[in-house]
Amino acid sequence: MPNNKRKNQGNKNKEVTMTPSNEKDTPIQDYEDDDIEEMQEADLKKLIRTLRSSQKQILELQKSLMDKIENLSRENEILRRNQNETKQLVQQETVIVTEVKNSIDQMKNTIESLTNRMGEAEERILDLEDREQERIQSDQRKEEEIRNLKHIVRNPQDTIKKTNIRVLGVPEGMEREKGLEGLFSEILAENFPGLEKDREILVQEAHRTPNKHDQKRSSPRHVVIKLSTVKHKEKILKCAREKRQITLRGSPIRLTADFSSETLQARREWRDIAQVLREKNFQPRILYPAKLSFVNEGEIKTCHSKQKLKDFAATRPALQQMLKDVLHTETQKHSHQYERR
Repeated sequence: MPNNKRKNQGNKNKEVTMTPSNEKDTPIQDYEDDDIEEMQEADLKKLIRTLRSSQKQILELQKSLMDKIENLSRENEILRRNQNETKQLVQQETVIVTEVKNSIDQMKNTIESLTNRMGEAEERILDLEDREQERIQSDQRKEEEIRNLKHIVRNPQDTIKKTNIRVLGVPEGMEREKGLEGLFSEILAENFPGLEKDREILVQEAHRTPNKHDQKRSSPRHVVIKLSTVKHKEKILKCAREKRQITLRGSPIRLTADFSSETLQARREWRDIAQVLREKNFQPRILYPAKLSFVNEGEIKTCHSKQKLKDFAATRPALQQMLKDVLHTETQKHSHQYERR
């Protein structure tokens, strides 16, 4: 019997040792306690190694799974945070969009309000421009009426004075010997011998102006000589212009036409312009009653008013540049006079 038992144990041991040598491919088998007791020591060691290897693989697999789970948790947390941040950004953008929309609406309302105000302002400006234009036209009509009235008043006076010659610089009292008519004959004899013999030149009246002599007045009163014809007056004044230096008993005097105060003022207003033209050799002359005549590019040009002169100078750049300062000064004078009125 003992031999049979050893044979059976030997057969069992042979069965156990016949397991394949590849341990990695060997499946883990379930062993009973009796089987384990009957195993040889080598087989037990192999089994233990296999179990340890399997345990190690299980631990590594468990660790790998835990790492993956941890990574998934981190990624999930990151996704959750990103989702929250995205929600916050969306909320912020929604708020910004709402604010922008509100701002745009306010801007639209403001622009609409400004547009309405601009429209009202433009209407007011147009109304003011119309009123200003009406005022300018009214002022122009008034100025034209004033000029016409002055012209109406001035014409009879100038007509009355048309044959008169005004003598300036004759000392007071000199007429006591010969009278004013005798002094005028002496002036003609001293300066224009040929005219003194002209029997057609007749003096109708002679007097000083003003009638009363002011003792405080430093210069002598003017002598007004009334001739019989305008032709004789013009002839004498032409000779006076040609001679330039007129004297009475060696003292300088002046002969001029006798005009109304309005005409004299109108002629004085040409004085500065005539002086500039004279310096540039334009040969200016102030014609009756108050017209400016000068030679430009070989032609005689006559202007009845400063506006006519400005219009003509605008077509002649050189002349315009020459008269720029004096015409500007005249314009300022008229502006100040208009403001005072």
